[in-house]
Amino acid sequence: MALVYLPDIRLNADLRGDASAPPIVLIHALGTHSGLWADMPLPPNLRVLTMDLRGHGASDAPPPPYQMGAMIRDVERLMDHFNLRDAVVVGVSLGGLVAQGLAIKRLDLVRGLVLSNTAAKIGTTELWNARCDEIARTGLEPYANGAMERMLGRAWRDHPKMPMLRDMLVQTAPDGWIGAARAIAGTDFYTPTAALRLPTLVIAGANDGTTPPNLVRETADLIPGAEFHLMRGVGHLPMLDQPDAYGALIAAFLARIGHV
Repeated sequence: MALVYLPDIRLNADLRGDASAPPIVLIHALGTHSGLWADMPLPPNLRVLTMDLRGHGASDAPPPPYQMGAMIRDVERLMDHFNLRDAVVVGVSLGGLVAQGLAIKRLDLVRGLVLSNTAAKIGTTELWNARCDEIARTGLEPYANGAMERMLGRAWRDHPKMPMLRDMLVQTAPDGWIGAARAIAGTDFYTPTAALRLPTLVIAGANDGTTPPNLVRETADLIPGAEFHLMRGVGHLPMLDQPDAYGALIAAFLARIGHV
């Protein structure tokens, strides 16, 4: 991966695949980074863009709070930088909010969506503000165990990917986590997402303690024709729980809409 120098921020991004291949954009969750997608198989004939959102990974972490509009604009500018159009955008959790906002704003960039373990609105302002205040006082280390349980389920301590995921979280800049969490707190896409008309696959995890299946299904119901799939035995991050099955779901969706 390499830093892309935008006028106001440096974003860590990676673009792979032939320039003539259909593009797919992968947007990670809060407190993770682009490495979240490392084990997920995709069809070989794709042009794949991954990035670290602002405040995460090797991208810059400006002082909080962040606006969701700024996080959407970051991805928009990366796609313009790499001259990507008509992409399928895959977003998990926070990344799913960014994906929705990008499709609402720039339908020329997005021809299909995969909204994974996300919703049009995630949590309450009070919940996010309380978490941000706690992390501002104590950092991310004390928060990590509870986050692992919500994301990976009750057996989180024995999950083979837990050490990697926990490391991602605790190495995230606290300002970056807080900034992005403030963006989530201020986002409600119920009305604009209901206006979307494009191929959409919505994926939920049966054991997801962060965006429960009913919340995810509610978001799928906003978009006419959206497909909904509930994955059994997975939590908030199915690309870690069942990477092969998750990748197969996405690959089948890409085939159905003629994107591979």
